[in-house]
Amino acid sequence: MFVTPAYAQAAGAAPAGGGINDILIQLMPILLLVVIFWFLIFRPQQKRLKAQQAMLSAIKRGDTLVTTGGIIGKVTKAVDGEDLEVEIATGVKVKLARGMVADVRSKGEPVNDNKPA
Repeated sequence: MFVTPAYAQAAGAAPAGGGINDILIQLMPILLLVVIFWFLIFRPQQKRLKAQQAMLSAIKRGDTLVTTGGIIGKVTKAVDGEDLEVEIATGVKVKLARGMVADVRSKGEPVNDNKPA
């Protein structure tokens, strides 16, 4: 009725392809989510894992530690890369895997067994 032929042709025509700009605009929210997840989840988790590994490798004789089961004990024997020997009560020693240590409460001074009495 009031539509001119030029407008009618333009309205029925297919939209022109935007090319790479349209693809980038559509992928932008996904990329933004990936970056957010990286900074809020993956990066802090990697930092905690490194700190846990450093704590486990630094355990030495005389340290007081807490196991993942909640048992508190004092390390009596610690060899790098191996299990720990922990005294949980007077005269009661247990062997513990390093990975089962939840926290090191206090750092003790290592005892020198080679020192003459």
